[in-house]
Amino acid sequence: MAETPVVEDLAQILRDVESEGFERLSRPARDGRPMSVAIAGGGVGGLTTALYMLKQGIDVTVYEKTAAFARFGGPIQFASNALSALKAIDETLFRRVMEKFTFTGTRACGIKDGLRANGDFRMTDDSLSYLWDSEAPADWFVRFPLKGCADLFGLPYTGVIDRPDLQEILIEECKKLKPDFIKNGNPVVGYEDLGKGNGVDLKLDDGTSAHADVLVGADGIWSAVRAQMYGEVVKESSSDMKNRQGCTYSGYTVFAGETIIKTPDYYETGYKVYIGPKRYFVTSDVGDGRIQWYAFFALPPGTKKAPSGWGGSSRDEQANPEENLVEYIKSLHVGWTDEIMTVLDATPPDSVEQRDLYDRSPEFTRSWASGNVVLIGDAVHPMMPNLGQGGCQAIEDAYVLTNILTEQEHTGKIPDSLQEFYRSRIVRVSIVQFLSRLASDLIINAFDTPWSPHDNLGQSWKSYLTFFWKPVLRFLIFPAQFAYLYSYHPTGNMKQIPSMLESRWRKEHEGNSEAAFANASEKGVESSGPSFFSKADLPTTALAAKNE
Repeated sequence: MAETPVVEDLAQILRDVESEGFERLSRPARDGRPMSVAIAGGGVGGLTTALYMLKQGIDVTVYEKTAAFARFGGPIQFASNALSALKAIDETLFRRVMEKFTFTGTRACGIKDGLRANGDFRMTDDSLSYLWDSEAPADWFVRFPLKGCADLFGLPYTGVIDRPDLQEILIEECKKLKPDFIKNGNPVVGYEDLGKGNGVDLKLDDGTSAHADVLVGADGIWSAVRAQMYGEVVKESSSDMKNRQGCTYSGYTVFAGETIIKTPDYYETGYKVYIGPKRYFVTSDVGDGRIQWYAFFALPPGTKKAPSGWGGSSRDEQANPEENLVEYIKSLHVGWTDEIMTVLDATPPDSVEQRDLYDRSPEFTRSWASGNVVLIGDAVHPMMPNLGQGGCQAIEDAYVLTNILTEQEHTGKIPDSLQEFYRSRIVRVSIVQFLSRLASDLIINAFDTPWSPHDNLGQSWKSYLTFFWKPVLRFLIFPAQFAYLYSYHPTGNMKQIPSMLESRWRKEHEGNSEAAFANASEKGVESSGPSFFSKADLPTTALAAKNE
């Protein structure tokens, strides 16, 4: 026992020698000054990182390009892994998110046959009984095991929250710890890394500068921080627009819209992916009676017909500003189920938005960090939206990066700690990027209407391939995929909390939704109606044509 103080003194002497010439960084019960971190970008990843770092005693300043935050942007999906990370970051944050949350993963979610779904939004299973029973419904191709995989790890269920609500919560929680943590209207446009232990000088948009120990680039897919680190030019595009600032056009553009409509399956389904030839259509409950939809098409980049809705082009800038976009999207789904047409007809045409989808290949040969600068979220690993993991992976980044930086005892350790962050995240993020991209590529290029012995709707080689994929997807691929995604859960098993949260939400959800349905019905906004054709002139669906 008498040797313990000597050992402790020796350990302290070794730490002192190692940190000589660098400034010590404090933690509770550790001397030194707080680490200073500048975050470029005040999106979900940047604000979540700011909150967790502030809670850990790090001095954080966020530099955001927008002059002031406004309630702008649609719902964002949080899967079970992200919800676990949010709870590990801050209990109050988690509680407030849950108060604004809409659970989708507790209800039926999966892939529906875009041509055979009968138009009644009926709830059927995804069995193979239709093969020998011509009367058995074939509406559902395969369902996703979201609830089962969440229960496996004892995690909250997948769902959505409106982006403005989330940003408001994050900003308010950050301001409790540092009222002036965010600087609006003055983004980071460049930096000068001053070397090991000396931090980084920031170059701001107004020509001024600032200094920090660490710069975190969380400034989105067209990141100015990444542009300097990787030698890119912000938003520079190739002549064919297939490459833009090091990001590759995915081959897909997506149209999005939102409506309020009470479909027969509204309370029983979370989100549905309708598959068919060369495209797919997604609907999701986003709370308060609202259904958000996405229509994915394999079109050339720059095929702009709608405003981006992300602060980009306006409707007046499109090739034909007067075109009814709902009718345009319906024209690309001729022969598809009336379920899609019902949702589209209930959507105001002027509300439709569009976005070309870009992502990046995993950075196996280049680190996400250089010196005292590091990239997180969409700034370095943007991904296709099919798994809803873009924001989730940014939140995981925030959690891991903060934990690593918090352990650093002096400024000289910062560059190595940022490389440690890169090494700890690159494999998982790359797998998620791959799975997200694969989902689109398979649905568009390898999937088609599944073969059935009872009709002629699926006769191509892709139809036979899609049919044989069904049991593999149902019993192997999807369970393995979601189990992997949810395997990252820093809270551990949350026992009864997920079911309690879902039970409380379900009661509120029905009341809020019924009020929204009544209000929409009274004001006559539940349907936009056909604009160019009378109802009798609209094309019939493939299933209706088969039955005529």
